[in-house]
This record gives sequence, C-alpha cells and structure tokens, in this order.
Amino acid sequence: MKVIELHNHLLKLIDKSMQQDREAQREIFDLYSPKMLGVCRQYVKDDFHAEDMMSAGFLKVFLNLHTFRRTGSFEGWIRRIMVNTCLTYLRKKVVFEFTDDDYAFGELATYNMENTHVADIQALIDTLPDGYKLVFNLYAIEGYKHAEIAKRLQISESTSKSQLFKARKWLQKKYTKLNQLEHEGR
Repeated sequence: MKVIELHNHLLKLIDKSMQQDREAQREIFDLYSPKMLGVCRQYVKDDFHAEDMMSAGFLKVFLNLHTFRRTGSFEGWIRRIMVNTCLTYLRKKVVFEFTDDDYAFGELATYNMENTHVADIQALIDTLPDGYKLVFNLYAIEGYKHAEIAKRLQISESTSKSQLFKARKWLQKKYTKLNQLEHEGR
C-alpha cells in the first residue's frame, strides 16, 4: 500500500536526519516547507519575517527530532514547533494590547465567503491588530481552547474570549465593507 510505503519512507528520513544526513533533512524541508511557511504567515504579516520564522522553526525541528515520539502526526509536530517559534518571536517583538473586558458571545452574522479568495481572507486577517490576530489564529486556525491560549500568552481566559470576539467583529466589519465596495463597483 502507498500509505505504508510513505510512512516507512518518512520514518527512514527522520532516522537519517537525526544522523545529520543533509539530503534527508533537505527532503523533509522540501516536503513540509510550503505548508509551514503558510503557518508562519498566519502569525507574521511580512513574508520575509515569516520565512525567517520558518527557517528558525526547521532548525528547531532538526535539533529536536529525537523528541518526536512517532505516535502522532509528524506534520502536526512540525506545525506546533512553527507556531511556538512564531509566538516566541512575537512576544519579543510586539507589545500586545489585551483588555479584560468581558463579552457575551451571541451568534455573529457571517457572510457567505465561498467566492472569496484565500489571499483576500489572509489580507483581512492581516488588518487585525496584533493581539486580536494572535488569539484569532490560535483559536480559529490552530484549534486551541481559550484556557490554552490564556496559559500560552499569560493572559486571562476572559481576555482571550474578548480578543476573539473583537477579532470576529473586526473581520465582519472589514468583510462587509469589502463586499459593499465590490457591489458598488459593479
């Protein structure tokens, strides 16, 4: 079966990479770098800095391959390293403004985004203030719970919820405005 062959090949690549085999490391990099650049891009607006974060993340991957337990997804393990690398970078570089406002969550009206290009969605996410964007990415894209986000960012759970609420409102407002401009232009 192809799945077993791919799995065995990946395990061999991991073993060779742990032995500092540069070709095996290059193959792992080539296999996962496009997706991981996308992950880094979710957190870092500038393409060059996102690429730097990806490179730093892969350095950590190769230095810590011995900690991969081979029980879960290798891609998921790499992704977690990339997210942590970006979070560390952002914590050092950016001062986030979080508030402890408590919001009640209702059903937010959402618009059909079927015909919206991924690049346009990313551009909208990039307009978010840094604190909103960070919480939004961790919650909506990475799937972290508010308790995990609060612990990672050293904020309260209610602050995490508040930032997500504000991010959703911000995106909704920007998306509505974008749709209005498109319809007026027709």
